[in-house]
Amino acid sequence: MMRFVSLILIITNYIGIVAFSVSGSIKAIEKRMDLLGIITLGFSTSLAGGILADLLLGITPPTNLIYLPYPTASFLTSIMTFLYFRKFNIINKILIYADALGLGAFTASGASLAYHLSPSPLLVIMVGTITAVGGGVLRDILANDIPLVLTKEFYATSAIIGSSAYYILAYLNIPAYTNSSIVLLLTFFLRVIAIMKKWKLPSIN
Repeated sequence: MMRFVSLILIITNYIGIVAFSVSGSIKAIEKRMDLLGIITLGFSTSLAGGILADLLLGITPPTNLIYLPYPTASFLTSIMTFLYFRKFNIINKILIYADALGLGAFTASGASLAYHLSPSPLLVIMVGTITAVGGGVLRDILANDIPLVLTKEFYATSAIIGSSAYYILAYLNIPAYTNSSIVLLLTFFLRVIAIMKKWKLPSIN
């Protein structure tokens, strides 16, 4: 069972790494950064959230820094984005959907990791959310933007809902693969619908 759970974590991690590497790389390209800047934002966006989650869970050194296929996947994705981004005619849409997919994948990955270490609802929700949004926060800071998670966007809220759903489904003994798939898709579609419908949280204007 644990080997199966580990496989699910690896799959969702790779989906998130590729999606967030594209998101971070395109952000760097929009900011006219050079190749090093593109790789740095791709790496930060895709791996920083997982590094922070591991540290919070007492996993040291963080998996993203010692399991070389993860940073390698990030570097290669960033380089491929750098080489072929001119062929994209709808960069903004690619960025939006890549970011939403990464959000869903890392929500599922972080929530799953936390649940199987300690099935505490607060831990699962916090780690799932931090894993999902941590890299994006660092990306925006490095790009000199206000982090999306701190604005009115329905962003971190999608990850919170997805992480909560993971805990509920796991508590109901839904199989890990099915649970992770549901959470990934739920978080992804929540984010996409929020963009389309312009959902925003209340704020003082």
